[in-house]
Parts: sequence; structure tokens; C-alpha cells
Amino acid sequence: MNLGNAWLWFAAAVVYAFLYIPLVIVVVYSFNDSKLNAEWVGFTLFWYQALFNNNEMLTAARNSLIIAVSASFGATVLGTMAGLAIHRYKLKVLPILVFTPVAMPEILLGVSLLLFFLQVLNLTLGMISIIIAHTTFCIGFVAIIVRARLQGMDESIFEAARDLGASPWQTFRLVTLPLIMPAVVAGALMSFTLSIDDFVITFFTKGVGEPILPIQIYTMIKVAVTPEVNAISTLLMLLTLVMIIIAARLESRAPSSEVEILHEKSRK
Repeated sequence: MNLGNAWLWFAAAVVYAFLYIPLVIVVVYSFNDSKLNAEWVGFTLFWYQALFNNNEMLTAARNSLIIAVSASFGATVLGTMAGLAIHRYKLKVLPILVFTPVAMPEILLGVSLLLFFLQVLNLTLGMISIIIAHTTFCIGFVAIIVRARLQGMDESIFEAARDLGASPWQTFRLVTLPLIMPAVVAGALMSFTLSIDDFVITFFTKGVGEPILPIQIYTMIKVAVTPEVNAISTLLMLLTLVMIIIAARLESRAPSSEVEILHEKSRK
């Protein structure tokens, strides 16, 4: 190993240590038998038991899951349509309209949505406003992933499907959708992840009422970072890891080419 490669490995190790050591500390201290969480005292599962007996935290987690599932579903449907439209029609205004919420600072997006809900729609802030806000924020991410998938495809396969008499809906259902399914699943999982732990947009569009998990965690750490906070953070990390594994397995099982799609359809 030459000197250049050694420095490269050292820099990579430093970067990964900076990223993952704090996460490891959060996981380890979620089992710490101490209320102060300032030093390691001993191993315990008490904080997970306390977490599952905390009705307010469970309600916040339930509300966040409802919001994340609803927002990811809406964003996946609309984002897939937007990605298809951007790829097919080549209008310069479409990428601007779809990708602007992605590039816009979250605090600006949160304030603008707050004003829109209150002054234009006269909507009472709550679960519905958060779902709409999160859907708006996540559409661009799904569209980017779907568009990238479409750009790597051979357009002749869609023309062949139309030449063989397939309607636009049949072409989409039997050819386009199976090919872009890995991107659709990846976009849905990304939307879910972005929604369930979003704080800024949720803070501006929440209103007064049901607790939401990121806001609840923020309220708890105002006093101190207790092992209970570490416990819920560990569970969130575990949920994210499981979703990544599922996405990877789905992508590995997905048809890898247009030829494979046609071969599967011909066998059926």
C-alpha cells in the first residue's frame, strides 16, 4: 500500500468514525442504568420498558407513523407521475416546479406552507396539514429517483409495446411500472424516512393537538438527554435499517433489464 492509498484509507476511516461513533454511543447509552446518562453505570432494559409504557410517546409514534405512511403513499403516486411527465414531455418548467421544494430551505418551505394553510385555505393545523406538507416536500425526491431510472432505459421497448397494440395504460402497467418499480419502492422508503423524522416542517404545520414524535423528542431533550430518548432514537435507527434492507432485497429481485421483462411476460 503506497502513501497515497494510506492517507485515503485514513481519511475514510475518520469520516466514517465521525458519522457512526455518535450513533453507536446513542445505542449503547440507551441501555445505561442511569437517569443522568452522563457516564456508564450498568446494563438495563428499563428505558425500553419505560418507553413502551409511556402513553404520550406511544401516541406520538403512532401519529408519526400515520403521517409518514400517508405522506409516502401520496408522494410516491404523485412523484412517480411527475417523474414520468418530466421524462416524457421535456418541458423546462416541469423540473422547476417539481424540484423547487427539494432545493428550498425547510424553514422557508415550512413558513410558506403555514401561511398558505392559514391565510389561503383557512385550514386548521393538525394531522391533515402535516400530511399535505410532508407530501409536498417528498414529491420531488420520488420524482428525481424515478426520472433517473427512466433515463437509463431503452425507449424502443415502449415504442415496441405500442406497435404491438398495447394501450398507454397497458404499456405503463405491463412494461413501464415493472421496470421502474425499484425506483418507486426506493422513493417510497425515502419519503417515509424523511417524513417520520422531519422536525422543521412539522414544527410549522403542526398546530396544537396530537403529539408528533420529532416534536415530542425535542420537548424531552430540553430538560436532558435521558436514556429514554436514546431508546426511541435506537428504535428509529433500527426501523430505518430494516427499510434499507427491504429496499435492497426488492431491488435485487427486480427485473434488471427490458429484455428480462419481455421474457417474463412471454412466459405468462
